[in-house]
Amino acid sequence: MNVSHFSSADGSLSPTAQATLLLTCYFSKAKNETAKPLTNAEWGRFALWLKEKSTTPADLLVTDPKALLQGWHDARISAERIVELLSRGHSLALAMEKWQRAGLWVVTRSDPEYPKRLKQRLKTDSPPVLFGCGNKTLLGAGGLAVIGSRNASESDLDFTDQVGAKAAAEGIAIVSGGARGVDETAMLGAIKQGGMVIGVMADSLLKAATSSKWRKGLMNGYAVLISPFYPEAGFNAGNAMARNKYIYCLADSSLVIHSGKKGGTLNGAEENLKKAWVPLWVKQTTDKDAANADLVTKGGRWLEANTQAFKIAELMCNEGGRANQVKEQMGDLFAMPGQPELFSETESGPEIESEHKKETVEPEIKSVVNENQANIVVSSEQTVESEAAPSGPIDFYQLFTSELQRLAEKPVTVKELIESTQLNKSQLTEWLKRAVDDEVVEQLSRPVRYQVKNKK
Repeated sequence: MNVSHFSSADGSLSPTAQATLLLTCYFSKAKNETAKPLTNAEWGRFALWLKEKSTTPADLLVTDPKALLQGWHDARISAERIVELLSRGHSLALAMEKWQRAGLWVVTRSDPEYPKRLKQRLKTDSPPVLFGCGNKTLLGAGGLAVIGSRNASESDLDFTDQVGAKAAAEGIAIVSGGARGVDETAMLGAIKQGGMVIGVMADSLLKAATSSKWRKGLMNGYAVLISPFYPEAGFNAGNAMARNKYIYCLADSSLVIHSGKKGGTLNGAEENLKKAWVPLWVKQTTDKDAANADLVTKGGRWLEANTQAFKIAELMCNEGGRANQVKEQMGDLFAMPGQPELFSETESGPEIESEHKKETVEPEIKSVVNENQANIVVSSEQTVESEAAPSGPIDFYQLFTSELQRLAEKPVTVKELIESTQLNKSQLTEWLKRAVDDEVVEQLSRPVRYQVKNKK
């Protein structure tokens, strides 16, 4: 069986979506996979390289990938690894048949239904693939992210239930993580009142798709559950932490009910405050073990004392969070006139509309819609742009990491990198820290230097 079994006639995967899935997703438990799928950061680097070569992921399926990969060099991603990942068509076909029977669908960053908020706020750090069930049009609804402890008090859970009901009454979606405690309570509070719900699951999406607790919302079209992870994955603390940013970035504002002094709730809220994605509201508490007050000190805002009287809409009107952006002035290396926005993806050209009209030929988009919620979107041809126009918004961090492959082939100091790139020191150090976290480079000590990973 080959992945081409999924033809557009039965509403399934486009070639670009197939290639993206093959390169970035697991189709069985991780221990059973011989080649590790690309991480978000790795996919971002590879996708940018394909873009620069005027190649799409779909081309890797119709041409000998080894020939297309001539000139590809990356310390973490070998051409052999890419070829092995692309050879998993049989596994993809079997997995997709199983997931479709359970009512799951897939959207990739090249599909029109992929949430624009994720692209705008996370750029190439947005997940290349989202698995889901329910009404995918809700992915663009925005709403209030409700976050809190799995072991919240009864009074906090009662309040959370009221928040869900208030949001439903005001026609505002609840965005949360589906976990026991605050997440689940907020979502069910909204569903009981016929409100919209967006659940970002860290594990077990396949089970959630058939769970009785979500059935009403899913069947009536006012709930959607998504996950960027393998739909059959069990609980993993790393995945639970990683999905927090997707909850914030799918919303327009956020409310922390209760945060411990450590853990996912605190880490996610701190990351949101640092990145300024959306405003952060914090419920007042007398719990001395809560970090709620710490979050307000760091930039959050107390919810008014009269928690019975407030309206959800009042939490949505402040533009405290803006899309992630470059905070320092760029130097000569990335000074590219006419590029007001950051590059967000490769498969289908520019993903975020500029305020200035671009000379582009819009891609033809074809989708097959299955009203039984098991549809897979077919998305299409690459954007063709005028030679006079740039090829799309640029993600400067990805350009920076591409330059690092050359600049840090041998150990290099921060001072030397500042001289080479003309970047502001604070911007450079922020990107270097991210590059270390993404395992693009490693930090050496005595003295502090940076070098491309695995190149010694």
